[in-house]
Amino acid sequence: MRTSEKGVMKRIVWFTLIVAGLGATAAGAGPLRNRSVTRGQAPQQAAPVEHRTYCSGWTSLSTKDAALEPRPIVWVLDGAGDLKGCSNSLVWANLTTETPVELSVFPWSHGYRRLYADQTDCEHAREQGRRLAEAILERKSREPGRRIVVVGHSAGCAVALAAGDVLPIDAVDRVILLAPSVSTGYDVRPTLWSSREGVDVFCSKKDWIALGFVVRVVGTVDRSRMGGAAGRWGFQPKGSKALDNAEAARFRQHFWSEDMAWTGHTGGHHGVNEPEFVRAYLHPLMFGQK
Repeated sequence: MRTSEKGVMKRIVWFTLIVAGLGATAAGAGPLRNRSVTRGQAPQQAAPVEHRTYCSGWTSLSTKDAALEPRPIVWVLDGAGDLKGCSNSLVWANLTTETPVELSVFPWSHGYRRLYADQTDCEHAREQGRRLAEAILERKSREPGRRIVVVGHSAGCAVALAAGDVLPIDAVDRVILLAPSVSTGYDVRPTLWSSREGVDVFCSKKDWIALGFVVRVVGTVDRSRMGGAAGRWGFQPKGSKALDNAEAARFRQHFWSEDMAWTGHTGGHHGVNEPEFVRAYLHPLMFGQK
């Protein structure tokens, strides 16, 4: 394909991404490892604190009691293009609840409206995931007793998963993936072990534009055009990536149903960003109530 043809194709894809809203602000969003544990055996949770990654492990002593701050720290990864649809909705929902969380929006995008670059640059997502893991561990070293939750939306889920690939076992309390634009075959096992309470995935088969048509054109963040996006069809761990019993116990997939429509989430890509959906379905997970 000649350079001029590539430029035209890229503009067409970029326009399609904007129309589909892979990272757009949701309507009404508001104002703003050779493991040392045996596979299949849950890791121990006792002092001294054990730090383990999917590939290796080490041990250190925790010298600080649980923090007095009751609010969870929620790390937020917005979708492609840094349009802040997810973080804005979380801020709005946070302002209207009696149990607010501490939001920490993690900037990972190539830049504002650079949807195509964010959706197609797998290496960038992995590098940003490593940065996120470092930031989480640094904060955890200062406040070891704080509850930690990671929330990613769309392409931001690739960054959340990349962090989970390198974080120690049980480094965070829960990971929430909203409409992830990664492939159904993505290996979720490292992230399952990095999260003490496991991973919750919110999917919708009605997400046929952003995670259907667009993904068929440009692929998922992890460079797959086959099998579809996990945010539409769910993760499908098979073969060497199949989950054992302990891993399966940490994995929950929630598909959109009519029962969710009252929150304003009608099955589209940004329904998970509706403040009422955040309050009803996500806030309880952030506090470990489900």
